[in-house]
Amino acid sequence: MINPIGRRRELLAAAPELRRRFRGWRGERPFWAGLFTFAAGLPILYWPYARLDLAGIPLALSTTSGAGALVIGILLMVLGVSLCCRPHLRVFAGVATLLLAVISFPVANFGGLFLGVASGLIGGSLACAWLPPEADAGPAVRHDGTATAVAAAEGPDDGR
Repeated sequence: MINPIGRRRELLAAAPELRRRFRGWRGERPFWAGLFTFAAGLPILYWPYARLDLAGIPLALSTTSGAGALVIGILLMVLGVSLCCRPHLRVFAGVATLLLAVISFPVANFGGLFLGVASGLIGGSLACAWLPPEADAGPAVRHDGTATAVAAAEGPDDGR
């Protein structure tokens, strides 16, 4: 029989390592841009197919925008996943996200009642602005123990 308390302790002991690995993975890609882009597709997909009831009055936003909302919402969700999985596509995905977010305003019920447009514009902007981290070699240490990273960052000394 498996001891549930012992298993819980093992999971709690592994949590800091998993969190550190997730932070490292997240830092190598435009994670927040992908999250905002994925989140932009959800309200755009939801509203045309939602059946709401406000005090006994049925409210349906299912118009001809249903097909457009379906295409735009799925594309935004795919772009959000691609930003997290393929960070080298960040400029293409960012520009496509911005265009789809703007197009969703007239096509898909005001872009998911403004939620999809706002999230898409934020995600697309973050994707276009994100730069990959530079290879960090760390500070070089001389034999006497002093760091040379500051001197290397200042550039060559030209005697001025």
